[in-house]
Amino acid sequence: MPAITRRSLPSEWNLPGLPPLLQRIYAARGVTSAGDLELGLGALIPYQQMKGIADAVELLIPVVTEGRRLLVVGDFDVDGATSTALAIRALSMLGAADVQYLVPNRFDFGYGLSPELVEVAITMKPDLIMTVDNGIASVEGVKAAAAAGIPVLVTDHHLPGDTLPDAAAIVNPNQPGCPFPSKAACGCTVVFYLMLALRATMKERGLLAEPAPNMGRLLDLVALATVADVVPLDHNNRILVEQGLRRIRAGAACAGIFALLQVAGREASRIVSADFGFAVGPRLNAAGRLDDMSLGIECLLTDDPVRALNLARTLDEMNRDRRTIEQGMQEEALKFLSQFDEQQALPVGVCLYQADWHQGVIGILASRIKEKVHRPVIAMAAGDDGLLKGSARSIPGLHMRDALDEVDKAVPGLIKKFGGHAMAAGMTIEASGFAEFARQFDRVCRRHLDEASLQEQIETDGSLDTADYSLELAQQLKWSGPWGQQFPEPVFSGVFRIVQQRIVGERHLKLVLQPDGSNMVLDAIWFNIDVKSWPNHQADQVEAVFQLDVNEYRGRQSVQLMVKTLQLL
Repeated sequence: MPAITRRSLPSEWNLPGLPPLLQRIYAARGVTSAGDLELGLGALIPYQQMKGIADAVELLIPVVTEGRRLLVVGDFDVDGATSTALAIRALSMLGAADVQYLVPNRFDFGYGLSPELVEVAITMKPDLIMTVDNGIASVEGVKAAAAAGIPVLVTDHHLPGDTLPDAAAIVNPNQPGCPFPSKAACGCTVVFYLMLALRATMKERGLLAEPAPNMGRLLDLVALATVADVVPLDHNNRILVEQGLRRIRAGAACAGIFALLQVAGREASRIVSADFGFAVGPRLNAAGRLDDMSLGIECLLTDDPVRALNLARTLDEMNRDRRTIEQGMQEEALKFLSQFDEQQALPVGVCLYQADWHQGVIGILASRIKEKVHRPVIAMAAGDDGLLKGSARSIPGLHMRDALDEVDKAVPGLIKKFGGHAMAAGMTIEASGFAEFARQFDRVCRRHLDEASLQEQIETDGSLDTADYSLELAQQLKWSGPWGQQFPEPVFSGVFRIVQQRIVGERHLKLVLQPDGSNMVLDAIWFNIDVKSWPNHQADQVEAVFQLDVNEYRGRQSVQLMVKTLQLL
C-alpha cells in the first residue's frame, strides 16, 4: 500500500497576488518568487550559453547560403520526430534548399548514428550529417562518417559516456563544460536553440531578407517534445511548453498536431500539457514502436490538412494495435511476477524477457510494471544475431544510466551498448548473458536502494477545505500550469464517506463521496482499477488521493474528483 505524504514547503516564499492555496502549491514545486512564474519568451535562457553552438552555426550556414546537402539523422520517438521536423522546417524557413532526413528503423538498425546507418547515409551523398536527439554516444558512427569524408554535427541531450564522438561540433547541454543551466532540455529544445542561433547570426551578417522568419512558429513542436519525452519541467522548459500551448490554442500549430488532436478527440483551443503525454505523444510514438517513424515525421512536416488527417488516422490505428500488443505482454509479465512470494522475494532490480515480445513495446511494458511493483524494471525482447534489446525504467534513488555503467564496469563485455537518463535507458546484451545481467542489475539496485526507497510514496498538496471543492478552483488549477514531470499537477488527500459506488465500463469505479465533517456530496471517478483488488465494496470511510477536475456533460460543467488511489479506513 503506498504511503501518503505531504509535499514539503520551503521556509519562505514571496508570491503576492495569488490565492493562499495556489501559493502553497507553487512553493511546494520550488517556485518562491514571482519571477519563477514569468513564462514569456523574454525569460528564456540565452542560446549563447550553450557550448558548441557557434561552431554548429558555422557548419549550417553553407547549407543555407550555398545549397549544400544536409542529412538530418533522427530518432524513433516523439522527441526524435519533432526534432527532425523542427530542423527541416526551420532550415527551410531560413532558405535551405537541400535538407533530407533519415531515421533508423529500430528493428533493423537500433538507436543512433551507427556505422551501419552511416552506410545508408553515404548513399544519400550528404555534405553534412546532423544528428538530432542522438549522437552523443555514436563514437563509432561518427568515426565511420569521417572516414567517408562526411563531417557530423551532433545535437543531443542524453548523458555522454566516458568518450565523446570526434564530431565537427557538439551541441548538448549535458556535455562536459557546457554552462547552459537547463540540463533538462530535450533534444527538440537543443535543435530549437541552434536554429535561434543560426537565425541571429545570419541576420547579423545580412544573410536574411527582412522580415526574418519567426522561430516562435515552431514552439508547438518544442512543447510537444518536452512533455512527451518526460523531461523535468524546470523554469526554461515551462516557458517553452506554455508558449507552445498558447500557439496551439490560438490555431497557430502545424497541421499534423491539429490532426493528431482531432483523432484523439481533443479540442485544440482547450489543450493542456497532459494532452501531449496522453493523446498526441502515444500516437506519434506508435509509428516508431510498430513500424517506421517516418510516418510520424511526415505528419509533422506536411502543411496539407487532409494529408495530415489521413496520416494521423493511420497513427491512431497503429496506437490501437500497440495497446493490444502491450496488454498481452503485460499479462505475461504479471504472470511471471506472480511466482514471487514470501519464500522467493521479488528482485529489487526486475529483469523481464520473453522470446516473442515486441521490441517496440518493451519501453511501455517496463513503465507499466515499474508502476505496479515500484522497483527498477528492465524489459527485453529478442533482436538479431543472438542479441537482446532492453528498455529500462527507474524509481527515485537509482540513476538508471549510472546503474548500467556499474554493471558494465563490473562485468566488461556483458553489455554491448547502453545509454539514457536517470529514469530511463536502453541497452543491448547477448541473449546468453541474460541471467548474469539480471543478477548484476539486481546487485547494483540492492546497493543503491533500501527498504524505504522501495516503499511507494504518493506526495500530495494536503487537504482541502469544504469551500475549496469549487468549480472556480478546479478551473484555476487546470490552467495554472503547465504541469508535468517534476512540476506535477496538484494532488490532494482527504477522508470521505462513500455514499454510492458502481463499476462502469468494466474497469472504472464511479463514486459519490462526502467529505468528512461536511454535508456536501461530490462526484468522483477512479479510472482503470483492478476490480479484483478493490476488496470491500461495502467500505464506508476511505482516505482518497485525488485531483480536482472539471467534468463537462451536455454543456454543463461541474466539479469531479479524479481519484488516484483509495485506502480503507
